[in-house]
Amino acid sequence: MAYPMTLDLMTTLHIVDDDVSGVVDAYLANTQIGSIAFGEGFRIDPAVAVADHPFARTLMEQSWASDELRRAAVRAAILLAQPERS
Repeated sequence: MAYPMTLDLMTTLHIVDDDVSGVVDAYLANTQIGSIAFGEGFRIDPAVAVADHPFARTLMEQSWASDELRRAAVRAAILLAQPERS
């Protein structure tokens, strides 16, 4: 079953900006973290979101990418991903 993107869930307040920031922080601290609960009853695997997002996937492999750029790329990947209901 397909779920809406994280960005869509933010418009309904099922997920808020702090939830997304928490997932980004967790992923950047440990890229192998696995599935994370966030928002009101959702789960997401940020590593899968990054792998599915061509720009984020490519950028994370670049040694020249700053921390801010990496954070923005991971955030974009998470916003466009489709989290699952937990």
